[in-house]
Amino acid sequence: MKIRIVNRSKHPVPSYETEFSAGMDLRADIREPVTLKAMERRLVSTGLFIELPEGYEAQVRPRSGLAIKHGITVLNSPGTIDADYRGEICVILINLSDCNYTINDGDRIAQMIISHNEKAELIETDEIKMTERGTGGFGHSGKR
Repeated sequence: MKIRIVNRSKHPVPSYETEFSAGMDLRADIREPVTLKAMERRLVSTGLFIELPEGYEAQVRPRSGLAIKHGITVLNSPGTIDADYRGEICVILINLSDCNYTINDGDRIAQMIISHNEKAELIETDEIKMTERGTGGFGHSGKR
C-alpha cells in the first residue's frame, strides 16, 4: 500500500525499523526541548501530514520502551487518524512517572500503525443472541 506523506519536519519519513514491525516510529519535531513534569500532558508536533485511502486509519500508539523505562505514554491510546483528516499528526503524551522527562527534537515519541477498517451499519432490535459469557464484564473470566 502506498500512502502520500508531506514531511515538514527536519527528520526522515517514518519507516519500519525491522522486517516484521507493525508500527513506524514518529519523531518529535520541536524547536526546543519539552520537559514533561510528573502527570503533565502535552501535544507534541511531528511535522507530518498524511493522505490515507478510504477504508483505512492510522493509529498512534505508545512506544513500549518509553512506557516501561520512563512512564511516558500516549494519552488517548490509540489515537485515531481518520482517512479524511489532513492536518498535522500530533501526539498527546503524558508523563505517568514521578520524575520529569525531557523530549528533544528528533526523539522517537510514538508509533503509527496503518489499519484497515470497515463501516458498520447498526440495526436496531429488541434483543441480541446470548453467548456463554453473557453479560459478564471486566474481570469476569478471573485471573487464571
